[in-house]
Amino acid sequence: MTPANHQAQSQPSHAPELRAAARHLGRRRFLTVTGAAAALAFSVNLPAAGTAGAAELDAARLADDPFTLGVASGDPQSDSVLLWTRLAPAPYQADSGLPAKRVDVGWELALDERFRRVVRRGKATAHPEFHHTVHVEVDHLAPGHVYYYRFRAGPWVSPAGRTRTAPAQRSRVADLTFGVVSCQKYDEGYYTAYKHLAQEDVDVVFHLGDYLYEYAVDDVAGRRAYPAGTLPSLFERETVTLEDYRLRYALYKSDPDLRAAHAAHPFVVTWDDHETENNYADGTPENSVPPEEFLIRRAAAYRAYWENMPLRRPQLPDGADLKLYRRLHWGRLAQFDVLDTRQYRSDQAYGDGWQFPGPESEDPSRTLTGDAQERWLINGWHRSDALWNVVPQQVTFSQRYNMTTTPSKVSMDSWDGYPASRERVLAGAQAAGVENLMVLTGDVHVSYGFDIKRDFSDPDSRTVGTEIVTTSVTSGRDGSEKPSNWDTLMAANPHLKFFNGRRGYTTVSLGRKSARADFKTVSHVTTQGAPLTTAGSFVTEVGEQGLKPA
Repeated sequence: MTPANHQAQSQPSHAPELRAAARHLGRRRFLTVTGAAAALAFSVNLPAAGTAGAAELDAARLADDPFTLGVASGDPQSDSVLLWTRLAPAPYQADSGLPAKRVDVGWELALDERFRRVVRRGKATAHPEFHHTVHVEVDHLAPGHVYYYRFRAGPWVSPAGRTRTAPAQRSRVADLTFGVVSCQKYDEGYYTAYKHLAQEDVDVVFHLGDYLYEYAVDDVAGRRAYPAGTLPSLFERETVTLEDYRLRYALYKSDPDLRAAHAAHPFVVTWDDHETENNYADGTPENSVPPEEFLIRRAAAYRAYWENMPLRRPQLPDGADLKLYRRLHWGRLAQFDVLDTRQYRSDQAYGDGWQFPGPESEDPSRTLTGDAQERWLINGWHRSDALWNVVPQQVTFSQRYNMTTTPSKVSMDSWDGYPASRERVLAGAQAAGVENLMVLTGDVHVSYGFDIKRDFSDPDSRTVGTEIVTTSVTSGRDGSEKPSNWDTLMAANPHLKFFNGRRGYTTVSLGRKSARADFKTVSHVTTQGAPLTTAGSFVTEVGEQGLKPA
């Protein structure tokens, strides 16, 4: 997270008539009715259907490489993969160096990295309405296979990517290894962690939010300290409009280490706050702007997110809404319930920040997930036959006191600020008979390993799962192995088994008898070339949850 006193450095350029149209709709109608969706699509200068009304550009006339932002894949299913790219010969320009014309893009899927055994090929259209991004869902594939893919546009061939299908949904899978990443503020360091992650032997990577940050980036890219004038001035403003968000994704995806990680592994993504605005809650912005203004901004942010992430068509936004929560399976070994804890939450209690809990935060009607997503999660557990039930989400789930005396302050932005919501989820897991629960978390720019207690107020309460909190890729700059609050947090939270403040990522290996988490860190990110270190390794056993040193 970034302090909430960071004010926008530019004013949104949404047309006045769009704000006027939004004001005529109540907030609930604005978010739900068809007319509101159309108004919001118009507000970001897109046709409501996003269809191909534009003329066609002859790809043979592309003079410069359009694949500057690389390739990606995501959300592996047992019979299909999702492939992504974006055409951007000039990524630091608002138009990416392309006219507002559609472009035919070829794609190939092969069993080998030299593409001698191509199993599928086809064509897709890069629409200007979607900023020339391409999302290809390739189906009718064999389960549990590794594939290689690439794109073609005129004379240009993209870098090759490597992806895989999930095992057959009811197959008895022996193991799975995945990476966990979050929080990658571009101007706070180099993506050295991604360089190492690209070399890891993992099946899939979970990105838990803050893929980008909305704040202005100067011409030297902050702590990266490029030569003066390296980045154009268009990045020196906070992201507010669709053009702003699109340009910011271009900046982030221009990093070669991030591109390498995407090309090496399929990603499963979910957002936190900075993809839109720091600490927003549902339709409530951080700063005092009219609600219709914020919802237009949210529509722009969500649109740019879908365009630039390897997401399938069900996640295509509808105005200011995007249904991001979804379920994935890895045979009968693991069920992944990917959550969205931003779009539907109640506003943070007591003005946000670290506060003492009280009647406002403990109000049983407060929710972090929204009622529909909460029911979806618990109903999914009742139907699950997976050995491991894993919940990739954003903010710290376990109780986290920052004082050794009680009552202690807690973070109003995390599940501690929504204790009734957490209790409903834990009760739902218990009622569904979930025995091996794992929660994956990002957001806080440190690594934590928690035992999830059925009753956090009682240290002797049953341990019902584990929470693996991955540190940031760069956010918070270099960090330190033992942050200044290390002793306090370890003493105040007996269920906290690991705490490290360096940058990096986490790998988790699930097996049929146990799971292992390896917290991996780099010593510095403000300069390049840091080696990778395993700062801590822990296991938790099937049927006997609780983190133990490996």
